[in-house]
Amino acid sequence: MFFISKVIALLTQPLLWVAMLLLAGLLLQARWPRTGLRITWAALALMLFVGWMPLPELLIRHLEGQYTEFTPQADLRGYVGVVVLGGATESGRVQQVHTQPLFNGAAERITAPLSMLRHNPHLRVLYTGGEGALMGIGPSEADRARVFYESVGWNAGQVQYESASRNTYENAVLSAQLPGVDKTQAWLLVTSAAHMPRSMGTFIKAGWNVTAYPVDYQTGGPMDWFSYSLLGGASRWEQALHEWVGLLAYRVTGRM
Repeated sequence: MFFISKVIALLTQPLLWVAMLLLAGLLLQARWPRTGLRITWAALALMLFVGWMPLPELLIRHLEGQYTEFTPQADLRGYVGVVVLGGATESGRVQQVHTQPLFNGAAERITAPLSMLRHNPHLRVLYTGGEGALMGIGPSEADRARVFYESVGWNAGQVQYESASRNTYENAVLSAQLPGVDKTQAWLLVTSAAHMPRSMGTFIKAGWNVTAYPVDYQTGGPMDWFSYSLLGGASRWEQALHEWVGLLAYRVTGRM
């Protein structure tokens, strides 16, 4: 199932569709030139369409708007702890040759607990993330997070790490198996806002008593209906399709 999920994730990259259509068009032109030309034009049209950014932004906005945003100073006395989903750091392959913590575009996942615990020092932190890549090397996501938390002065007892999970489903299941973790207590779930609907559904299905604490918002403000970028659009489409296809797959397989 893990391998299949990675293949599906690969297919959510729209520029891969363009490349496959272009290749098919070129191969077909030798024997069926008219069909091959049509497919080639279809590939070029798809590439131009991918660059129009409002449509994938609408898909992401819908996901991000499903849960209430907390303020950094929110009173969280009703919660026992924070479950932080991995996905905020660079790969283990890169991290293994550096001593500094390295973040990607979802850094808010890993930094949000700093403010949360500053205003609510009673909270415990559970960071969950192993290696989500098919052929990942180097330290796990949890170990990469440890580099950051130790760099800001947190000691080993302030954060509990789960380092075997490879996806959201395993985040929910394996985190509940850690010593001292009671998933029926009130926890906050921290992850990217667009990823939150699938994460909440998965954790609730696994028996967790969680409240969404979304971070890493990618959309907001008035829509720019004329926004266009081939690279930006491809990135937005990949993000939107990854989450929407993931939602569908998790529902079909009973994981949420």
